[in-house]
Amino acid sequence: MLFGTFDLLHLGHLALFRQARKQGDYLIAVVARDKTVLEVKHKNPQDKEKERVRKIKASGLVNKVVLGNLRDKYSSIKKYRPNIIALGYDQRFLTDDLAEKLKEFKIKAKIVRLKSYKPSIYKTSKLAK
Repeated sequence: MLFGTFDLLHLGHLALFRQARKQGDYLIAVVARDKTVLEVKHKNPQDKEKERVRKIKASGLVNKVVLGNLRDKYSSIKKYRPNIIALGYDQRFLTDDLAEKLKEFKIKAKIVRLKSYKPSIYKTSKLAK
């Protein structure tokens, strides 16, 4: 399972999907809701959530794409019970208490931090300018 905003889908995101796919045989991408992006990043995404979902599905690199839950950021983890949770190299949301929450939910998932792919070029904040 991989979480993210995935705004302005770019080669850096595709590299994350490929790295995450190597961790297992089925990849679920959980896409941040527009409202969540505004709360966490203090700005709206360039692409609306439905467009971000559509682009990820079109990439063919993800088996399932779901929108995050506005009330419970852990709902996808509780529902799908992944064996591995892949986090982006710069991901901060969801990470502070994730290991503790997994124990609470009785989910034995390995947490993996993925490597960046040319972050000086392929980072949404840089591409949006």
